[in-house]
Amino acid sequence: MILRMSALFARTLREDPVDAEVPSHRLLLRAGYLRRSSLGVYTWLPLGLRVLRNIEQIVREEMHAIGAQELQLPALLPREPYDVTGRWAEYGEGVFRLRDRKGSDYLLGPTHEEMFTLVVKDLYSSYKDLPVTLYQIQTKYRDEARPRAGLLRSREFVMKDSYSFDTTERGLAASYAAHRAAYVRIFDRLGFEYAIVSATAGAMGGSKSEEFLAKAAVGEDTYVRCTRCEYAANVEAVEVRVPEVPSVDGIPAARTEPTPDCPTIEALVDHLNEHFPCDDRPWHAGDTLKNVMMVLTHPDGTREPLAIGIPGDRVIDQKRLEGLLEPTLVEPMDAEEFEKHPSLVKGYIGPGVLGEVNESKIRYLVDPRVAAGTRWVTGANIDGTHVLDLVAERDFEPDGTIEAAEVRDGDGCPCCAKGVLETARGIEMGHIFQLGTKYAEALDLKVLDEDGQLVTVTMGSYGVGISRAVAAVAENTHDELGLCWPPELAPADVHVVAAGKDDKIYAVAAAVAAELSRQGLTVIYDDRRGKATPGVKLKDADLIGVPLIVVVGKGLEDGTIEVKNRMTRKWKVCTASTVIDFVVRAASGGSS
Repeated sequence: MILRMSALFARTLREDPVDAEVPSHRLLLRAGYLRRSSLGVYTWLPLGLRVLRNIEQIVREEMHAIGAQELQLPALLPREPYDVTGRWAEYGEGVFRLRDRKGSDYLLGPTHEEMFTLVVKDLYSSYKDLPVTLYQIQTKYRDEARPRAGLLRSREFVMKDSYSFDTTERGLAASYAAHRAAYVRIFDRLGFEYAIVSATAGAMGGSKSEEFLAKAAVGEDTYVRCTRCEYAANVEAVEVRVPEVPSVDGIPAARTEPTPDCPTIEALVDHLNEHFPCDDRPWHAGDTLKNVMMVLTHPDGTREPLAIGIPGDRVIDQKRLEGLLEPTLVEPMDAEEFEKHPSLVKGYIGPGVLGEVNESKIRYLVDPRVAAGTRWVTGANIDGTHVLDLVAERDFEPDGTIEAAEVRDGDGCPCCAKGVLETARGIEMGHIFQLGTKYAEALDLKVLDEDGQLVTVTMGSYGVGISRAVAAVAENTHDELGLCWPPELAPADVHVVAAGKDDKIYAVAAAVAAELSRQGLTVIYDDRRGKATPGVKLKDADLIGVPLIVVVGKGLEDGTIEVKNRMTRKWKVCTASTVIDFVVRAASGGSS
């Protein structure tokens, strides 16, 4: 196949689009792979669609290798199954909803657990039918509040979602392991660096969950890895190492002390060091207990105040908190909401007034570091006053714990005794879940077992962001000249450039392109005459990023043609008689 630049439906741009924030977004627009249709929605042009289809093919091959079967469910989904599972309400404003002319409610599919469950229920009734794994590659829709970064956070996107159906937990574990191995092969073939990290199940439910994150500075996900062991987790799934606490014997009774003009942690620490110095060391922010007021908005619209106690040297990680409480929305308590709780003294809130059994009746959750026996300085709930030597579970009892504080470089590894955590950024490319029976129970998916008894089917859910992968690969492989596609993903195998004005140059370039096509390669041939100078054509070739660039130009006078490896930037000078063999060999993985 030959794609001629003179007729190719694409337009390269010299300047970065003003609304493009990250390299992949800028380059995919500039190189003519995408065009923006509306906020968070893109048109796939021929070059971009070829890359997308190549990624789809890799995913299909690896899904088929584990015995998965492809089907296609509708994108327009009825309300009823989502009411049964509770997700019609849980999704809130995060989905596109619509009504037909008869007034029936629908949504544009954000994910398809319910529909896969129902189609299996419709066709299968016996343990002999299982296990089965089904998948689809389909466009999904989510009403992102802040679409950004091109394909990395869009409102319409292509996704592979697969679902396993088993009768036992052992079967689910085997299906999960098969998917995990398939994902490793998929992401190895996609050609970018990635990390596999533990994750939370969130609104999906279920038990075990892992994410595949493409390593990228522009990634929205923060994950941690241990410097000593193999532990890695999304920050939302990190479990704080609970400190070993010595006996509370000998700790004096809690006492209140005047701390005027100390509504902040910094002011409080300075005051403590000046007026209540320790014998062995200075006071630090980590010695204080900070109580942060939040407001939860549940899917049914009810609002609930929540107090979170964390060490004073930490802050609440909003994204981490949202992930833990999803689909409940979380926001800091504002002044208007604060006025509804007169028992709280702003700047001096303490555990004595918090908790469902205390005056405020506000649920009080604390960081795991606020463990039984730990000793704190915190608000006395009296203006200008703090409590010293307040001991957890001796002097106050929270309603529970929550992992909501920021995770930082240098924090102790929760898995091993000696390692510390270091943070990195990534793009979520895949997420695998052991769903268990959540959806099967809600939608009554049961089969007869060997004894003729009805058993609830157990499920797994496994997603890959297909369109997001296009951007993730671009983020990982681009350079300052443009895109650099791995051979298996590139829109073509070779880019032939006619770099000159002479008819002979165009004749030879056309012949090279035709012969490469006959040899089974897909060729982009820049045959533009008068519309682009040789310099512009070479810049476009670098920008488009096909693995091999063949330049037919001035060297033809000496019988030579140049070949550039786009990834390594190495040039090879060939003769006109050897260039075909060299390019075919290089395109098939030989030396270039």
